[in-house]
Amino acid sequence: MLVTFLMIVVAYLIGSIPFAIVSSRLFGLADPRSYGSGNPGATNVLRSGHKGAAILTLAGDLFKGWAVVWVAQHLYATPNLTAFVALAVFVGHLFPIFIGFKGGKGVATALGILLALAPGLGFATLATWLIILLFFRMSSLSAIASAVFAPAYYALGNHIVWEIKPPYLWVILVMSGFLLYRHRANMVRIFRGTEARVGSSKKEPN
Repeated sequence: MLVTFLMIVVAYLIGSIPFAIVSSRLFGLADPRSYGSGNPGATNVLRSGHKGAAILTLAGDLFKGWAVVWVAQHLYATPNLTAFVALAVFVGHLFPIFIGFKGGKGVATALGILLALAPGLGFATLATWLIILLFFRMSSLSAIASAVFAPAYYALGNHIVWEIKPPYLWVILVMSGFLLYRHRANMVRIFRGTEARVGSSKKEPN
């Protein structure tokens, strides 16, 4: 029980590392919470005009999700424990203790988790994100579509690409629910036709 508790706590703390703020400071940029959507994530860091900082943010957020779950799996954690560790690192990103529990929306971290839980699912979800982004140039719409399709892909791939593990399914569903909730304001703007597009310097409300 102690080992289980420690693994979940460590996963949460790693998830709490705000790479958007870390990368912005490394490159001498303004705090990403002070411009654009105010979201400490890669898309908002990109609005600073510094692609390197945005790429570092994306890589860091994705890697922490992947690494924590990968390590848990290779420590021979059960699927149930692995699912709780995955949820802990994801919740850490959404509600990071280091910056007042106000974190990012979790897209990159969720992708990293999916790549560790089921690589094929992760790549299918990434492909969905890229295709939507290519056609509509809205990262929020890409995230929303990916959140909807990820659990569907996992269910449809059962006995074909992978064998479903129920703990993984529930954590994917929970993450999708969080992602949709965190993008609720974006959904309203998408329907109104006022959502900012990638490359736009337009100030976007949170």
